[in-house]
Amino acid sequence: MQLIKREMKQCIFLLFLIGLLSSSIQAQSNKEITKVVDAFFVATEQQDTLALDELMHDQCVLFTTLTHNGTPRIEAVPKASFLAYMKRVIKKKYVYDERLWNYDISQEDNLVTVWTEYTMFVGKENQLSHCGVNVFTLGKSEKGTWVITNITDTRRKENCLTEETAGQNEAMVEKVLNDWHQASATADAAAFFGAMTADGVYLGTDASERWLRDELKDWSKFAFERDTAWAFTVSNREVYLSENQKMAWFEELLDTDMGVCRASGVLSKVGGVWKIKHYDLAIMVPNDLVNDFKKLVVMGGLPKSKKEQRAARKKKKQ
Repeated sequence: MQLIKREMKQCIFLLFLIGLLSSSIQAQSNKEITKVVDAFFVATEQQDTLALDELMHDQCVLFTTLTHNGTPRIEAVPKASFLAYMKRVIKKKYVYDERLWNYDISQEDNLVTVWTEYTMFVGKENQLSHCGVNVFTLGKSEKGTWVITNITDTRRKENCLTEETAGQNEAMVEKVLNDWHQASATADAAAFFGAMTADGVYLGTDASERWLRDELKDWSKFAFERDTAWAFTVSNREVYLSENQKMAWFEELLDTDMGVCRASGVLSKVGGVWKIKHYDLAIMVPNDLVNDFKKLVVMGGLPKSKKEQRAARKKKKQ
């Protein structure tokens, strides 16, 4: 028996080491890939056509997907044409500053795709030109190096990311949550449920309380018929944003009629508007009172005598 336990421990340790090694190899591979993508943009900004030539496969094609006069269009530029364009740019001393905000890397054997959101600034004054998404396809050459085989981008002028975007989004998320609590306090059902996504989930303090948005709307009609549905006052909140500025998550402490509660949740940006996708409400139980709390749960919440008294008072009011 001891031998089996020892062998199991050795097996678990071996799996742990394999996991660490795999993560390390993947991280190193991602580093090599992002280095190629970064080098492409450095060469573009420095108008280094020799470096660009080395980074791109001979048959590389650059595609742009856009909408012109309401009609979708795809424009293709072969590598040779792109390098010729860059040489003309050098003569005109045109200035590019394309800023990348994130990397989403997928790899299968010798094939890699890299999805990056970007904002393009031009001229010495760094004027915002356009923004969108770059999708790079890379392959591993016979030399064992990664080369760019294809680049496709989108272009738009609205909702472009800048250095100020994170602060703006955080402020918007704060406002959505504050307005949401205000809608609850004033029993404004339209504003309350309108702030949630259609597939939004609300978790209440009872283990049975898990509702989709419309299920919560039906269950809580009685609450929103009052002057106040629920009045929660936020005492502290932390907001976090994803790199692409499309998802946010938060945690907050609340003063409620149940005592101090903590909530956490997730928001997503839908059509430029932040909406609540997940909200989890929990009552805070001080550590010193946990044993007493457990006893109440075992008794069904209240001693039988108190349950009977509560039922009698309720019946009398009716």
